[in-house]
Formats: sequence, C-alpha cells, structure tokens
Amino acid sequence: MNRKLKNSELDRKSVEAFKEAEKTPIIVVLDNIRSLNNIGSVFRTADAFLIEAIYLCGICAQPPHKDITKTALGATESVRWSYFESTLDAVKELQENQYQVVAVEQAEQAVMLNDFVVEAHSKYAVIFGNEVKGVKQNVVNAANTVLEIPQVGTKHSFNISVSVGIVLWDMYAKLLKSS
Repeated sequence: MNRKLKNSELDRKSVEAFKEAEKTPIIVVLDNIRSLNNIGSVFRTADAFLIEAIYLCGICAQPPHKDITKTALGATESVRWSYFESTLDAVKELQENQYQVVAVEQAEQAVMLNDFVVEAHSKYAVIFGNEVKGVKQNVVNAANTVLEIPQVGTKHSFNISVSVGIVLWDMYAKLLKSS
C-alpha cells in the first residue's frame, strides 16, 4: 500500500532557501495574460521547477493581487518577477543577455516540443500568449525559435497554465538529462 505523504514529509524549500538555490536557466514571459488565476498558476509552476523569473508584460496584472495570490499559494514570494509594458522590450533585454527566446505558438516552421533540443549551457526565455489571441505576431517574429505543443484531438489549444506546465516540465527534464 502507498501511504500519502504529509506536507511536513515533503522536504520543501523555505522561501529563503528557494531564493538562494541555483535556478533552472529559464525565464517565463507572459504576453498579455488576462486571467489572474492563470498568472497565479504560472507562479506556482515556476516555483515547482525553480524557474529563474517570470516577466509579466502588457495587460498582465502584478502581485500583490488577491486573485493571483490565491492561486499562487505563496509562490509570488519565492519566484522573482518583473513587469514590462512591452513584451518586445522584454524580448530585446533577454536577447541582449544571451537568452534563447522561444515563443510557444502554432506557427509555420514551429519546432514540435518533443523534437526541441535543450542545450545544457544555454539560457531560455519562453513566451506564452494571451488566452484568446496567443503570442502577438511581432513577438513571434522577434523570437529565436517557435515551439509548438503537439496536439491530436479536436481542440487547437491548451489553457495557458496547462501549456506552461507542459513546456516547463519538458524543458526541465531535458536540462536534467543534459547536465
């Protein structure tokens, strides 16, 4: 029988230990996300994978906000974040700092996630777009790579927070294997 573990048995990092820990070299960029619950979920997922930071862009709400905080369950305290009025300004800064900028979108010549090669000593910025319009075309144009999550059903998209979970898990696992 498999006994469920209690929270006290999970050996989780404190906020201070999280801040001092070596981070996964990924920054999540949110391009005009409407839903505060989605933003909170992204913080929580970013915490789970020790992501370096979240860049909130455009209409994205920012912590502290009760709807973000409710979903994030404290991750707004551990995960570093910055706000940019323009997603393109965030992309420019990231590229100047040698990040490989990856837009997650359905586009011509997109690389399927399962085929995407993560290089051990590279830094990545992964852009996720608006719940209805996706990543803006000018942002897609500025990205180094466009990445698509393979889907085989009748729907053409995932919820933003689900997309973040899928992509971050995949990249995190690939980085672990390559290190």
